[in-house]
Amino acid sequence: MKTYKLKGLLQNEKWISPAYVSVDDEGIITSISESDNGLATHFDLDCYAIPGFQNAHSHAFQYAMSGLAETHSTGQTPDDFWSWRDAMYKLALSISPDELESIATMLYSEMLRHGYTAVAEFHYVHHDKDGKHYANLSEMGERLVAAAKTTGISITLVPIFYQKGGFGKNPTDGQKRFISPTVDEYYKLLEASKNSCKHYAHANVAIGIHSMRGVEPTDIAEIAKNGPQDLPFHIHISEQLKEIEDSISYLNKRPVEWMLENVEMNDRFHLVHATHLVDDEVSGLANTGANVVICPSTEGNLGDGIFPLRKYQNYGGKWSIGTDSHVGLNPFEELRILDYGQRLTSHKRNTYYSNQEGDSGKFAIDMALMSGRKAMNNFSTDYFKVGQAFNAVLMNAKSPLIATSKLQNLLSTFVYSTDATMQFGTIANGKLVVKDSKHVDTDSIHSSFIDVIGKLGNR
Repeated sequence: MKTYKLKGLLQNEKWISPAYVSVDDEGIITSISESDNGLATHFDLDCYAIPGFQNAHSHAFQYAMSGLAETHSTGQTPDDFWSWRDAMYKLALSISPDELESIATMLYSEMLRHGYTAVAEFHYVHHDKDGKHYANLSEMGERLVAAAKTTGISITLVPIFYQKGGFGKNPTDGQKRFISPTVDEYYKLLEASKNSCKHYAHANVAIGIHSMRGVEPTDIAEIAKNGPQDLPFHIHISEQLKEIEDSISYLNKRPVEWMLENVEMNDRFHLVHATHLVDDEVSGLANTGANVVICPSTEGNLGDGIFPLRKYQNYGGKWSIGTDSHVGLNPFEELRILDYGQRLTSHKRNTYYSNQEGDSGKFAIDMALMSGRKAMNNFSTDYFKVGQAFNAVLMNAKSPLIATSKLQNLLSTFVYSTDATMQFGTIANGKLVVKDSKHVDTDSIHSSFIDVIGKLGNR
């Protein structure tokens, strides 16, 4: 057992300051107190602790191409999501299981360094380079679980059902590593993924549909209705305008419009991006209790558009954040980008609180945490509680802006005025895995990653 002494611990409605948090050998909180209760030893951290963030949408392999798609042609062909996708496919076709594990290990260590303690891995590179099954259907997924175990982050493996090359179209050669042709084949992959998660105590699975263009809509409805009902359900949707145009042409419905009419959604559903919605879709989606996963840095990088957050929240809509292609990895930055995009389009500053007064920083952290947890099949609403794993972001109490802030100003200071240098470390499942802004296994992780990227030769 160990005890952490903290300058402050954020609870749902207040700060505990000072705070003593004891955990058992499994990282489960055994006590939370404002005194040491006579304990002789403890880890003294001059930090404020807030709950660890959930990264509700990740494509780990894409980290290897982060920053490489910014050299644009001066010709007449636009550089957009679809041209970026071609470059992404080239990378997806080239990565081996060993390389994926190394890339994911590097990425997950960086997520932890920035304050994410859990990740939902939207995983669709399933097969070998020829598009054939590995002996273990979940070979690539198992490597992602191994990477999570090495770094200490919790992982929800979301094996993706990817079936089509577009609405009513056969898959392309560039998608051959992704494809499960039928619902039954997908269920086999899901079962294999469950088995892969048995190798790590902090791993579980969720259902994943690539998109309505990537899976026949009737199969989406079938899995939503008759598939496992105790797992989160993730799907890309309405990210690009062309996707909506193609959906209208194929179904005579917009993607979210079709989902609202054909799938009985609730709070286990997580719709990723949902960038382009009309008013009826905004209100209809919010009323189902489903969650939207917004990835501000990636959506900005790809030119996707801006999610109608202000309208969505007027109807009580819930949302979380993800880093998707990993051009950005700081959760506070994601929350800032999300808010500032809304301020720029609404010309208002109370984006997070359109109809009431409140602390924008506290609201952003709370929303990202509660909906993000649901993406990982965790429905706990307590920030920290005896009997739960201790996952926390540690903010350096000596950093000048933090040191001079009153407790009631801390959360908005964190969200709007900090960078990664002000984060001291991260506790994941009771272990101090990041200290002084460095993962405990930084040297070996960096060395392996640099070696792998050198062999890939893509940078």
